[in-house]
Amino acid sequence: MKIFTTPNNSNTITGFMLLGFPCSREVQILLFVLFSVVYLLTLIGNSSIICDVHWDQRLHTPMYILLSNFSFLEIWYVTSTVPNMLANFLSETKIISFSGCFLQFYFFFSLGSTECFFLAVMAIDHYLAICRPLHYPTITTGRLCTNLVNCWVFGFLWFLIPIIIISQMSFCGSRIIDHFLCDPDPLLALTCKRSPVMELVFSTLTSMVIIGPFLFMSGSYALVLRAVLRVPSGAGRTKAFSTCGSHLTVVSLFYGTIMVMHVSPTSENPAGMQKIITLVYSAVTPLLNPFIYSLRNKDMKDALKKALGL
Repeated sequence: MKIFTTPNNSNTITGFMLLGFPCSREVQILLFVLFSVVYLLTLIGNSSIICDVHWDQRLHTPMYILLSNFSFLEIWYVTSTVPNMLANFLSETKIISFSGCFLQFYFFFSLGSTECFFLAVMAIDHYLAICRPLHYPTITTGRLCTNLVNCWVFGFLWFLIPIIIISQMSFCGSRIIDHFLCDPDPLLALTCKRSPVMELVFSTLTSMVIIGPFLFMSGSYALVLRAVLRVPSGAGRTKAFSTCGSHLTVVSLFYGTIMVMHVSPTSENPAGMQKIITLVYSAVTPLLNPFIYSLRNKDMKDALKKALGL
């Protein structure tokens, strides 16, 4: 395992300090309580979707199976960062081990990549449901398992090699990471020797995993919109928009923040702004997604009422 060294190699450090949100002890405790509630509600909300899809036979369709898998992904995505953030709120040292830092780095970016792929597959599923309704059962049933496996495999392989290479670099000087998680930019800034090539590779891979699925989704919904506008009845158009509305809301929340963070020309934001933006798509969005799908989707609302005995 690579070590963290000072410039004169006078001592050896095997961890990093996650600065998090510097504030008074009282505010740290308040933030701990707030994000503990956020984390608990996220687990409950996404678990309820998984249970609803599992228990309600009417939801045993490719669209809702994808949704339950997406909720399962969201649980692990938020778990990759929030528990460590909660521990840091109460910690005096705020130290994370070298291996713990890079494991968090890997799982956070791998699960985020998987989420991008999942959202693209769900958009294609909506396109097939609306634009190819007669062929939808045949096409989606045969490809569902393949699509699910591909999302997870590609997501966990996408950043594997760059993260392994970064973990083998030597780190000098200050061990402080001005973030609440192990992010590539502050990590690469701590290396003994700057690596523009690795920075370019990581930036390129990040842009590709964001923009590629986003283009697929944009194309799918452009075709959906064209098909919906051709529907003669207002009720048919309303039903079609209702089918896509929740997914479009989730996509807007997730992509609106990660594009500002990783793709926009103004992505060199101050550290405080980077933390807030990252917090939105890593903790807040997974909390909101179950409510969006439950409130905007009639089938999910009916299943939830049935599960609650209402």
